[in-house]
Amino acid sequence: MAGGWRIIKTMGQRITKLTPFGGFAAESAGALTLMGTAHFGIPVSITHTITGAIVGVGATRRLSAVRWGVTRRIVIAWVLTIPGAAVVGAAVFDGIQLWLK
Repeated sequence: MAGGWRIIKTMGQRITKLTPFGGFAAESAGALTLMGTAHFGIPVSITHTITGAIVGVGATRRLSAVRWGVTRRIVIAWVLTIPGAAVVGAAVFDGIQLWLK
């Protein structure tokens, strides 16, 4: 709840400058992608899907319209989230097991 505005600002202004038309196109592309993946039962992240759509909208203007440094940091955070969550989950599990013994 507290970080929502920061995420919205990053998505709409820092990756690429979105116009209302570009925002509509990105949201529509994201929605169509999500409906397709839901139809086939493929689990996907809504945030990943929308981010990809926003990058796509920015890239249609020109590749330099996308701030690739910001995009790279987002992708790195996504890649590190899964092993990071696994380590924290294992530590909590071990801690609870020790506490219950």
